[in-house]
Amino acid sequence: MASETSAVDPTGGITLDDYTVGEFFDELIDEHGRSRPDAIQLVRMLNELKVSELQRRQQAIERSLYNMGITFTVYSDDAGTEKIMPFDIIPRVISSVLWHHIEAGIKQRISALNRFLSDIYSDQAIVKEGLLPPELIQDVEAYLPQCVGLRPFHDVWCHVSGTDLVRDASGAIYVLEDNLRCPSGVSYVLQNRLVMKRNFPKLFGASKVRPVNDYPSRLYEMLQKMAPPHVETPVVVVLTPGTFNSAYYEHSFLAQQMGVELVEGRDLLVIDNQVFMRTIEGLKKVDVIYRRIDDDFLDPEVFRKDSVLGVAGLMRAYSAGNVAIANAPGTGIADDKVIYAYVPEMIRFYLGEEPILANVPTHICARQDDLRYVLSNLDQLVVKAANGSGGYGILIGPHATDEERREFSAKIIANPRNFIAQPTLSLSRVPTMAGDSIEGRHVDLRPYALCGPEDVWVMPGGLTRVALRPGSLVVNSSQGGGSKDTWVAAVPGQTFGLE
Repeated sequence: MASETSAVDPTGGITLDDYTVGEFFDELIDEHGRSRPDAIQLVRMLNELKVSELQRRQQAIERSLYNMGITFTVYSDDAGTEKIMPFDIIPRVISSVLWHHIEAGIKQRISALNRFLSDIYSDQAIVKEGLLPPELIQDVEAYLPQCVGLRPFHDVWCHVSGTDLVRDASGAIYVLEDNLRCPSGVSYVLQNRLVMKRNFPKLFGASKVRPVNDYPSRLYEMLQKMAPPHVETPVVVVLTPGTFNSAYYEHSFLAQQMGVELVEGRDLLVIDNQVFMRTIEGLKKVDVIYRRIDDDFLDPEVFRKDSVLGVAGLMRAYSAGNVAIANAPGTGIADDKVIYAYVPEMIRFYLGEEPILANVPTHICARQDDLRYVLSNLDQLVVKAANGSGGYGILIGPHATDEERREFSAKIIANPRNFIAQPTLSLSRVPTMAGDSIEGRHVDLRPYALCGPEDVWVMPGGLTRVALRPGSLVVNSSQGGGSKDTWVAAVPGQTFGLE
């Protein structure tokens, strides 16, 4: 058996044949060292490449990403550093059978969450039935009383979502969290695929990888369908906080790909409860806003009074039915990690179905029994803040020091409602370039879904995020993670690569 870290001769092949998966579920190589069925040709092609050639292509891709301006901003340092999204050249492969399961589960989940959002801002039947404690709703920071009684067109609250998935040591799929406000990262999926096709044209020419490049057109089509019903030719805009936002590249990229205007709050104004855009030819009415601004900053008349990013009067126009906002204000309640624990109950309650995709088992610290268990087992659990994101504010118990666990214990006791805990999963891994060797690195997956008036469409694949640091379970780019291209087989048993 090869060692966990297998250095290789840079003049030879990368020798995935000698790669060791260890105790983790590996998505390309099985426990016997054989290629998984959908990756046979891909692994064969990789084994035929010299390390120097693979490194050359990796560097070419990184230069392409940099030249295209595909960057994000890290706010954890005082400088607000702008960085390129790290990219790994070895793709992740998902079989068509597994993808069918994932796709069905995401469609079911998004349907239930939309029903929940409609309910929680109206009758709150799920609360009255005793399935969701009322105090949990009242204490959610993202719950907006200002949205009670509002009805988005077609009762669709969450138009764009990104559902984070993980696989455990058995290969089973779990939902790690939901992202229903302004999920980012889809531009990396599209550009990752573009640069991979440029650098492996023959491989893609012979492969049956499901395409992802129709996402912008599908997004635009969905946004048009969500316009006020009396509008014949809807005008769509993308609303961005501006160039200093960490995801600004994505905002501008999607606007350009859809052929719509990218606007800031100062470019819009509300007159007679209608939204207009300032142009060099005068005011132009806006019908649909794909907003990439958090709820708190959308409208200083209703939310934060000091916001200079939003549009004064926007909520008046929205309430009057003169503009559609995607995603609808108020969707953030479904991102709360405590509310996440109740999604299986939502699926049963609203849809009358059993969940297709399971949640990670979750301890809710607001419950006394759960709180006692969590405090007694911090060395075995992952603890997360209910409203946290970006990989910040997480305690990974087995990797934490005694001092870190004591500090987190005090935080939990001070505010139990703000924390959940989950077991430390043995996340699946994918072979990843590490200098002149290949090593297993942990990954998650964020498929993107578009919810329109009639159905939910899920992009085949999505963003595979990879923890580039050895042994790390944190895949967020702000915490040193990167991304991989995600290949979904078009037909059962399809192998990837040159025949």
